[in-house]
Amino acid sequence: MFSCKNKQTEKEVDVVDAAKNITNKITNEVKQKLISNAPNGMVWIPGGSFLQGAVDQDEMAMSHEKPQHAVSVDGFFMDITEVTNAEFTKFVNETNYITVAEREIDWEEMKKQLPEGTPKPHDSILQPGSLMFKKTKTSVPNLYDFSQWWRWVIGVNWRHPSGPDSNIEGKENHPVVHISFEDAQAYCKWAGRRLPTEAEWEYAARGKKTSAVYFWGDDRSTLSKMVNSWEGEFPVNNTLQDGFERTAPVKTYPPNDFGLYDMAGNVWEFTTDWYNINYYQELKSSNKDIFNPQGADKAYNPNMPYTPEKVIKGGSFLCSDSYCASYRVSARMGTSLDSSAEHVGFRTVATLEMLVK
Repeated sequence: MFSCKNKQTEKEVDVVDAAKNITNKITNEVKQKLISNAPNGMVWIPGGSFLQGAVDQDEMAMSHEKPQHAVSVDGFFMDITEVTNAEFTKFVNETNYITVAEREIDWEEMKKQLPEGTPKPHDSILQPGSLMFKKTKTSVPNLYDFSQWWRWVIGVNWRHPSGPDSNIEGKENHPVVHISFEDAQAYCKWAGRRLPTEAEWEYAARGKKTSAVYFWGDDRSTLSKMVNSWEGEFPVNNTLQDGFERTAPVKTYPPNDFGLYDMAGNVWEFTTDWYNINYYQELKSSNKDIFNPQGADKAYNPNMPYTPEKVIKGGSFLCSDSYCASYRVSARMGTSLDSSAEHVGFRTVATLEMLVK
């Protein structure tokens, strides 16, 4: 019995060795060629280790960004910019895809994310649309009540980002917005890509500045030259010091160490991780080596108990010091799977294995 088990083990070892040989063959013969000939619009992010989460000197850090924990990720390719209107247009033209914001609303699905007994709105309200930002006329004492500056606008979607009568002409190089997680996943499938994990995104955003608050360092005074954000009193007055009221064309501001643009500000970007406010604490307390983490097993946000959310990173043109300062690398937020808004977009990644296939 013992010898039979040994023979089986030897066979298993042979299979493992064969798999390793294939991996080594891909690595040795193909890796360098792929890296030196990165897919159009992408850059290679070499694998490595870093401390994920808020750095000690970050006075704006929130509890869900803590504690820092050591993470290692394998190398991957990442889009140099956020997916643009031009790129999303090509996808839609080839697939006839209809985004969530353009579809008729299914009340039976919607009410699953609402408290039991929530009355159905009138049919005139249950129309396709998306969330748009609107300035307030006076100062807002309670910045936790985001309903004061967000409104649901019928007829708003990626084709009509600023209102039902708007369009994207002349904004081909702006990031596509009013995109849901489902929409981003559909684009990835078409493009042969995937969304990044939160760890991959933050590792790529930090570049070589692994212990800095911002992707360019700790100097807040250069913000308007580095990021499309909100400067002035939020949400009343934007001084436009950075040059833009809403989205800016990609590559408007300097890239980070890896050559990635807009890893802070402009639009929030989807990751594949579930948003769980306890996740970082659970990782830290596990005392285990963390390789290529895929995020929490399930979403948890006591402020949104009926709505599972995904982590978004990078902040947007609405981020300000007085509100969230989410142009900080460790900043994170949750958003529901089927919602879309004027300040959310995405970028994609690809692994060596995906390209070899």
